[in-house]
Amino acid sequence: MTRTLSGIQPSGNFHIGNYFGMIDQMVKAQESEEVFAFIANYHAMTSVYDGARLAAQTKEAAIAFISLGIDVDRACFWVQSHVKEVLELYWILSQHTPMGLLERAHSYKDKLARGFAAAHGLFSYPVLMAADILLFGTDIVPVGKDQIQHVEIARDIAIKFNNACGDLLRLPNYRVGESVAIVPGIDGAKMSKSYDNTIEIFTDRKSLDKRIKQIVTAPVALESPKEWRGDTVYQLCALFLDEAGQAALQARYEKGGEGHGHFKAYLADLITAHFAAARARYDTLKTDDAEVERLLAIGAKKAERVAAERMAQIRTAVGII
Repeated sequence: MTRTLSGIQPSGNFHIGNYFGMIDQMVKAQESEEVFAFIANYHAMTSVYDGARLAAQTKEAAIAFISLGIDVDRACFWVQSHVKEVLELYWILSQHTPMGLLERAHSYKDKLARGFAAAHGLFSYPVLMAADILLFGTDIVPVGKDQIQHVEIARDIAIKFNNACGDLLRLPNYRVGESVAIVPGIDGAKMSKSYDNTIEIFTDRKSLDKRIKQIVTAPVALESPKEWRGDTVYQLCALFLDEAGQAALQARYEKGGEGHGHFKAYLADLITAHFAAARARYDTLKTDDAEVERLLAIGAKKAERVAAERMAQIRTAVGII
């Protein structure tokens, strides 16, 4: 069975870009693939420096994942720091990672351009990501287009390690869901916390309506037809609609008689309906720490078994006794 792995940083409230870009893919993959999903709290340390905040956001992310459909009985779902072998492999792989490979990483250059400090953790981020992937014998890594390079770096590192130490690491491949590879934010750019253009999943209806009203749209008279192609509201609505639903919405745009405010209200209705069950589950888990800990322990044990077996082979190969 194909093993699919992906992780997400606990860097704040989850938004629909997170959902369609990664979480929804993992939930659907549970039906036919062996899913490994984790909260990347070690990675988050490159941008979250307050310990209490990181701990709170890690718990928040775990609750969100479970509420949105990750099934701990079918998938392997854990917090990154609960499986310490990933840091050991990170160090071992560092010995097989050329500096030039990391210097070419787009994400590092981008973060420096946005004012991040040039710390070693930020620079070596792709090595830790490679350890995440390679430790669990991953076949497929679902990513957005901006993350493809990280999977390619993991492959390059694995090849160098295998050439030096034996064929122990499986070479991963990436998978991009083309239809949802880039989810637009309220300004039309890629939805990202960094751009403050997100639409949060677990928010109240009043706040949701207020946020959606901020979506930038073209000034067109109420009675005039509207262009749905390239329209941010339409693009977001389409994420929740099947082919027939998309065709019906396109017809409403082209007919005229409705303003962008009507379509924004429709988007709010779609989001509310789609996440209703998840929100109910989320509200329950937020007040049940024991249940959250129990669910995370199930995944940690599964991940630890796989990691321990793989690391035993790697330690022997590199001479760690």
